[in-house]
Amino acid sequence: MAVSAPVATHDEHYARGVTLVLIAGCFWSIAGLVVRLMHEATEWQILFYRSLALVVTLLIFIGLRNHGKLIETFLLAGFHAYMAGAFLSIGFACWIFAMTHTTIANALFVLSAAPFLAAILARLFLGEKVKRSTWLYMILASAGVAVMVGEGAKIGTLSGNLYALGAAMGFAAFTVTLRKGKAVDMTPAVCWAGIWGTFIAAFMLAGSQLSFSLSTHDVLLCGLLGFVQVGLGLILFTAGSRYVPAAEITLLSLTEVVLGPIWVWIGVGETPSQLTLLGGAIVLSAIVAQAIHGVRKRPPVGVV
Repeated sequence: MAVSAPVATHDEHYARGVTLVLIAGCFWSIAGLVVRLMHEATEWQILFYRSLALVVTLLIFIGLRNHGKLIETFLLAGFHAYMAGAFLSIGFACWIFAMTHTTIANALFVLSAAPFLAAILARLFLGEKVKRSTWLYMILASAGVAVMVGEGAKIGTLSGNLYALGAAMGFAAFTVTLRKGKAVDMTPAVCWAGIWGTFIAAFMLAGSQLSFSLSTHDVLLCGLLGFVQVGLGLILFTAGSRYVPAAEITLLSLTEVVLGPIWVWIGVGETPSQLTLLGGAIVLSAIVAQAIHGVRKRPPVGVV
């Protein structure tokens, strides 16, 4: 009797997806530190050069992974990848506006709604049901974010809060669309996001008569953001989205919120408050609980 190669179980696939998403959140979390290290770059300059670096990174990655078959890979990913990239680029742009129209604390708190939005969209368009435990962990994580940003929260402007909500919606829609196209390689979606982001930022810079010129120091840091922070981060997130439901994957990615203040603390000495540390611990507890509880037991897979 022939023995087939071992087949990965549901638990193994889920664990792999969780690991990829948690690492993606770690990459995303360095953004605050890198931006703090810049000398003069504005928000739109950062978005332009970061998006440009993201496009280069993804073209190289997709080309190497698929033996130079760039066009074929983009065509195979199809319309879902194109739309996912458009949704993410909207999230990028809304986040820039949110940071300039309301406090960072308010923006972060509204952004923590992304798992709830992803849960609703996934239910409507994918038929993915959200477990009761996941709802509980999402509520716990939101409470943790509220504790983290409580000291900096203000009434803020309606427009700023709406932009932050737009960022959360863009990220949620991106996640759900990735899930929709999970049967194929969806990394072209990240490249589309970079392409859209580059054009949006270029349009804003040109329309505002702002300079594209930056110091070498800042350009290199923008490149670091494009290659590592969003580039590698989104590659891992996209890979993980094949195995983890939309609501859970957006919850797990909140490691970005937990680790961000820690890197700034270590890198430039901005000491987080006790509430920030407490809130971060609450969010981290929700993430760890979801990661552990999310591995659903299935009967062992035999061999033939």
